[in-house]
Amino acid sequence: MRIVLSGYYGFDNVGDEAILFAIIEQLRMIDPQVEITVLSNNPEKTKKTYHVNAVHRRKFWQVIEALKNTDGLISGGGSLLQDKTGMLTIPYYAGIIKMAKFFRKPVFVYAQGMGPIKSALNKWIVKHALNQVEQITVRDKASRQLLSEIGIKQEISIVPDPVVGLDASSYTHQWTITQTFNQKFVTISVRDWSTDHPFTKEIALCLDRVVQNGYAVVFVPMHGEQDERKSKETASLMNEQSYISPVDDSLQSKIALIGESKLLIGMRLHSLIFSAINYTPFIAISYDPKIDAFASLVNQPLAGHVEKSDWDHERLYQLVCTSLVNEEFIREELKEKMTIYQHLAQQTPELALSTFHKQIKCEQSY
Repeated sequence: MRIVLSGYYGFDNVGDEAILFAIIEQLRMIDPQVEITVLSNNPEKTKKTYHVNAVHRRKFWQVIEALKNTDGLISGGGSLLQDKTGMLTIPYYAGIIKMAKFFRKPVFVYAQGMGPIKSALNKWIVKHALNQVEQITVRDKASRQLLSEIGIKQEISIVPDPVVGLDASSYTHQWTITQTFNQKFVTISVRDWSTDHPFTKEIALCLDRVVQNGYAVVFVPMHGEQDERKSKETASLMNEQSYISPVDDSLQSKIALIGESKLLIGMRLHSLIFSAINYTPFIAISYDPKIDAFASLVNQPLAGHVEKSDWDHERLYQLVCTSLVNEEFIREELKEKMTIYQHLAQQTPELALSTFHKQIKCEQSY
């Protein structure tokens, strides 16, 4: 079977690359012979990293050729159908879906987080595209509600993020071996966000107290140089020493590093997921409802929102202390919850392949 994957791939965003890695790995577990072509911003790196075919996502004729020769399109995962990051995002991903349907190819929407969709035109585009696909799966109730509100008539299933299905116990890292600290440590994932609330200063004040309590602090950049800059900025506001792990570490290394820590304080969704699949306690700092939704799903605390001033370093520090004191209990609770979600996440690729096989059989019967 030949499958095309469309998503935010090839941009050095660890979260989206983890989604791609998880989907590929899980598809191959079911069908080792599956042929996968990824629409990527960096096709050569994608080919080398995941041992797949890849074409440039913006080279129109290459994309057409890939879709003409596929047995099905997987759109997702991630937050693709939203207009917060730009007005061209929805037309691009919906356009890929429409192109696949033009060639009469089945489309499977894979564990996407939908919205926000502010533009009336973009709502119409999403409605028109998704009402033609064979199967829609989303990663939370808010996404399903949004699609229902804009007029999607298809059945919409809620499934876990693909990364939830990864087996974190199989990954290792070497970075801490080369460092001067040898004590227990806390990991931090920060990202840039435009707000009047000085959230980086509040995080830094909290982290100083964490270090004073005998823990090392390690920043884990999740999105290339952008997150590395924000990590350095936050570290520069601290009085105590901290560390920044290599920005170009593999996603498996980042998963393992977060797993070795006692606690994660995270803004990036997939840093929280990396923590959860390791059964490592985390404290979320939100910039988007998807952060709130995942923290609630696995019963982990939310310190506050970067755009609101109703939290500070003292609240964050108290949550840190509570999590560290109750670490073993929280790990057991996370393990119990995540075992269920990991099993559910591994069912989504089966559903995708079943959808494509069904379409192939229908075509063969004509």
